[in-house]
Amino acid sequence: MTIRDLPLVNASLNGLSTCLLLYGYSLIRQKKREQHKRVMLSAVAVSALFLVCYLVYHYNVGSVPYQGQGAMRTLYFTILITHVVLAATVPVLVGLTMWRAFQERFDKHKRIAKITFPIWLYVSVTGVIVYLMLYQF
Repeated sequence: MTIRDLPLVNASLNGLSTCLLLYGYSLIRQKKREQHKRVMLSAVAVSALFLVCYLVYHYNVGSVPYQGQGAMRTLYFTILITHVVLAATVPVLVGLTMWRAFQERFDKHKRIAKITFPIWLYVSVTGVIVYLMLYQF
């Protein structure tokens, strides 16, 4: 594996994060707290690994220009901008959400999780979309 393989690794980690988030959500809806906790901690670990790989890649390669034109270019940058802006909030939101869970302040945990979950999910899904648009189309 080389540094040039990291975009695929990153997209795969984003895809796995998406799956873990959805599974963790389904577990908490079923009142399976311990399983939910393990799955969500796995989602945090996968997302942290993504962040490390992302930073390593961009430190070594820099930015990669989008080659598409027309409506696809507009769509790409719309997705990218919303992805980047919301991605900047995810570590803070996840940290706060986890902190409240570890404190067993489940009322506050649930309140912030209702904000964290859709943002984190959007960032994970759009991370895969950005990869596909940038490297596969």
